[in-house]
Amino acid sequence: MITSQRDSSPRNPPKRSTYKHVFVDSMPDTLEEGVLYISMRYATSAHRCFCGCGREVVTPLHPTKWQLIFDGVSVSLFPSVGSWSLPCQSHYWLKRGQVFWAESFSRDEIDEVRSRDLAAQDQFWDESKEPKSNNARGAAAEKSLWESLFSDRFKRR
Repeated sequence: MITSQRDSSPRNPPKRSTYKHVFVDSMPDTLEEGVLYISMRYATSAHRCFCGCGREVVTPLHPTKWQLIFDGVSVSLFPSVGSWSLPCQSHYWLKRGQVFWAESFSRDEIDEVRSRDLAAQDQFWDESKEPKSNNARGAAAEKSLWESLFSDRFKRR
């Protein structure tokens, strides 16, 4: 179940339902509440946990970690942010400037996600070590997009 807010109390500060994004060269010393900072140079994003606990959450941008979508106006991160190592253990999705709250995970579910993430990282690094093909098909795959699209069209007949 995904919700956009939850009840608040003095022990349970209000969770954010929106955020803004800021592209930066490097992360500022102090992160403002409600801001997702994005450093393309360091392939990292960071924010204060949107639950209100004030802890810093760092999300590395990488095929096996988080992926950033910038549509020209807003920013989204995929997959969800699970702050499993923080006391709050918040779990939410960041999509187009909105925070969508997800259900909490049990310890077993957290362990399963971590195990799956490690397996994905291992597979990524194993595949990146594979040598590039030297056969004709491999060479054809290395053509640029424009060469592939127009090579037949401009051949002499």
